[in-house]
Amino acid sequence: MKRSIVLYSCILICAITFAQDRSTQHKETDTLVTHLEEITVIGRHKLSNYRQKKTLSSIDEYLEKSNRVTMIKRGSYAWEPALNNMTSDRLSVTIDGMQIYGACTDKMDPVTSYVDVSNLEKVIVNSGQEGTENSNCIGGGIDLKLPESKYYNSGLKSSLDLGYETNGNYKTTGIDLEYSGNKFYISADGIYRESDNYNAGGGKEIKYSQFEKYNLSLQVGYKLSDTKNIDANVICDKATDIGYPALPMDVSLAKATIASISYTHTSDTTIIKHWETKLYFNTITHIMDDSKRPDVPIRMDMPGWSDTYGMYSKIKSGTKKHKLNVNLNAHYNRSLAEMTMYPNDPNENDMFMYTWPDIRTLYTGVYIKDEFYINSKEKLSLAARIGYQNNNIEKDSGLESLQIFYPNIGAGKNRLLTSFSTNYLLKHKKYDFSFGLGYGERAPSVSEGYGFFLFNSFDNYDYIGNPTLKNEKSFEINFDTHYTNKRFKIEIETSYFYIYDYIIGKTDASLSSMTIGANGVRIYSALQHASIFNTFLNTSFTIIEALSLNTSIGYHYGKGSDKNNLPLISPISYVAEINYSSKNFNAALQLNGNTNQDNYSMFYGEDQTPAFATLNLNLGNTFFIRENKLVFKYGIENILDTHYSTYADWNNIPRQGRNFYINTSFLIR
Repeated sequence: MKRSIVLYSCILICAITFAQDRSTQHKETDTLVTHLEEITVIGRHKLSNYRQKKTLSSIDEYLEKSNRVTMIKRGSYAWEPALNNMTSDRLSVTIDGMQIYGACTDKMDPVTSYVDVSNLEKVIVNSGQEGTENSNCIGGGIDLKLPESKYYNSGLKSSLDLGYETNGNYKTTGIDLEYSGNKFYISADGIYRESDNYNAGGGKEIKYSQFEKYNLSLQVGYKLSDTKNIDANVICDKATDIGYPALPMDVSLAKATIASISYTHTSDTTIIKHWETKLYFNTITHIMDDSKRPDVPIRMDMPGWSDTYGMYSKIKSGTKKHKLNVNLNAHYNRSLAEMTMYPNDPNENDMFMYTWPDIRTLYTGVYIKDEFYINSKEKLSLAARIGYQNNNIEKDSGLESLQIFYPNIGAGKNRLLTSFSTNYLLKHKKYDFSFGLGYGERAPSVSEGYGFFLFNSFDNYDYIGNPTLKNEKSFEINFDTHYTNKRFKIEIETSYFYIYDYIIGKTDASLSSMTIGANGVRIYSALQHASIFNTFLNTSFTIIEALSLNTSIGYHYGKGSDKNNLPLISPISYVAEINYSSKNFNAALQLNGNTNQDNYSMFYGEDQTPAFATLNLNLGNTFFIRENKLVFKYGIENILDTHYSTYADWNNIPRQGRNFYINTSFLIR
């Protein structure tokens, strides 16, 4: 412990002095344009040899490398992404522009849990109203991009991936097959992951942290002409025996089928440069149960289902001065969840209720963005989205249950959602500067609007939705500046959100909880306003061509109009890394951590998490066997076996202790 404190103190001084570009990847694979973070992570045949900690990292681990993204952990599987210290309800999280609704009332199946690294080519992270291309949001957008058409005429190639980690006996196997011609391509891949319970620092086993998952995908394309092609994609994802040590229940099954077909027209000679129209469908089944928990007050089954049908049509056009993007999209979703309770006394009747009473959501919207190039150094971007949303309660019994609390509500609710943003960019050879303003609205989520006695183990309250909630509204200011010389780069990025009608739970002392042992009942209500502030100081220093030092420090703040701190706001965070890269070998020594979480929210179930620092060593080698490529990634995570948890770990569930890992990827051409 003393070593950790000394190490933490030293690195904090270093971080304040230097600060890092923690943007996820090396120059070869990371682009930041105004407030866009493009993380090229994933097609395994495209993996970078540098800065990739593991070639077989989960999508959660990739996302966690981004400056603005943190992951809320309830176990070792299906972490929930948070962007700008805002959780998934305030974000737009899509898969290649396709809307997907999770099927779990406890957020145990975020959208990101239904894809794997083998499916994706890159991830685009947009802050605030820059993230509204695919839907309305407050905090920003995360789009998990599928690979584009593959008419490479490269013939047949394949790859094999194997990985093993000592902590949790974690095994990964992946295979990829691809045929590419001039007019036709087909690509198939699969990945399998299995883990036992992991150990926290000090060797303590974290029970119910196991999981098993496989993911299969198939992509097919046919070129109709030089400018027109049609593509189809199917992803099948299934996870079983998933433990959630931070929650009172586990998951016996989480499966999804995601399918799409798209038509694309491209042209260099007309005003319309690119026009893609996609039809898609996805269906999710998620089953919570507590059958493997040895001692519970009452047995429960909690299945949930989500089906979404949608389309979008995206147009990109431009002239010498203007670059125009338009997205017309629509989707229809059905969300249904139920709970059956089985009393320990066999003479008592089972109890049943709908926790999501078959909510139907219809959304249509249009997004327009114009990038106006004032001159070779200046650009002004203007964007807007307007959307119409209708929610309808299909189950009469569910409507009647909510009418106990809201006697005057009907089955349907219509909402108009708007978003506007503008950004000015000034770019010089050694520095650039951007400044942006935004206004956006979002509708309450299915749980916030229509959830019925949803237990939140974080603050130990049952929650009831509120269909009468107003749209949440946000005013946003953002600022970003870089300075670069031959060896040194420094960046400051800042965002401030002033949110009206901030949706959060408020205690109703007149109601009795449904869950045994709960503190009471909270109804989703709205604070008059809330403020969230984030700023990062990042730098990178190239010592010699092969050796660089990168550091980052971030400060975060969140408070509501009731004077309470907002929950799940990061304390001061920092990262420092020294990285060595040569042609066929790379090594990185990294230390990251947080300071004490002093501004925690007792009202919303938080307690103070102490400061921590962890040290990691990542190594990699690349070998070529004729035209074939063999990549080894190996290293040690949490070298000092520190026992710790962060502000984002549900109910202070401790994170993984020391872990040795090795990944190998063999690309056959």
